[in-house]
Amino acid sequence: MKTSAPTLSSRRNHFFKPALGLALSLAAFSSFAQAPTQMKIATVVWIGYGPFYVAEALDLYKKYNLKVSLQVFNDPALIPAAIASGAVDGGMLTYDQVVGQVAAGRNMKVVMPIDYSNGGDAIVADSSITKVADFKGKKIGYNPLSPSDFLLSYALKTAGMTEKDITPVSMTPEAVPAAMASGQLPIGVTYEPSLSQILGQGGGKKFKVVFSSKNAPGLIADVLVFDDKVIKAKPAQITGVMQAYLDGLAYMKAKPAEAHKIIGKFMGVSAAEVKEQLTGVYNIPVAEMPKAFTKAKETTSYYASGEIIGELLKAKGQITTIPPIEATFDASLVKGLK
Repeated sequence: MKTSAPTLSSRRNHFFKPALGLALSLAAFSSFAQAPTQMKIATVVWIGYGPFYVAEALDLYKKYNLKVSLQVFNDPALIPAAIASGAVDGGMLTYDQVVGQVAAGRNMKVVMPIDYSNGGDAIVADSSITKVADFKGKKIGYNPLSPSDFLLSYALKTAGMTEKDITPVSMTPEAVPAAMASGQLPIGVTYEPSLSQILGQGGGKKFKVVFSSKNAPGLIADVLVFDDKVIKAKPAQITGVMQAYLDGLAYMKAKPAEAHKIIGKFMGVSAAEVKEQLTGVYNIPVAEMPKAFTKAKETTSYYASGEIIGELLKAKGQITTIPPIEATFDASLVKGLK
């Protein structure tokens, strides 16, 4: 068999094989190290979460090496259990839910204030009802252990009443419009976009708002929540989620028309409806976020709203002890936001 001496080229290839293998290994390792962190965040369809919807649609999480998947729940009362079980990494809740969870022994904490409802949650009624005192003895449809439940409890308290003075009818926020339209209920408690569906019936003359979150600014506050174990394990990733939310909020302000379309697609409503619904919510800018964690008398502070929430939940028998306000949040990550 005829053979030939190795060429310079073949020797060079042979000589560089270990180096090439090392380079490929390093490249593979680098690629693995830079792979986006997958995170699942629980949410409901709510206008105040618009910046998160924008961030997902435009993949604004990518800049923070994250791949975030929003998990939509029809019932917000199911989200705490999903967080506790690890089915999701974190979630969007109302602050009253957090107080209830901490009182029950779960170690969930607010890491960022998102918004507070400013009319986006409301108690609506037919023309025969003009004030909260008229609720006495009436059927009222709402979702137990939810923001609707809390808003109703607060409204009843302002009129010197409790749940014992009404006939509760359990249903999800999405079921309230149909129940009221059919005449089954004279009063319902819900939030956007279901609220607009009710108020739009009968040419806008059939139902009206009797009491809303405008009556207590900051009392119904939406927050980003994680279990304390996740906060300690993934602080950088959680900060990335928060930063992407702020990027989404900035996009909404810079390009409102485009943002309204994106949010409308997620929520299943028109861009015009999104624009209208945004008037009922206040998304908290980063400069104001620290105020939520600061002691103050205003209900935009967790110390003030948390005290009211705790007293209401205890009076309703939903909790036995009001937890320390400091146990409901971790303000450290907000300090790192830009």
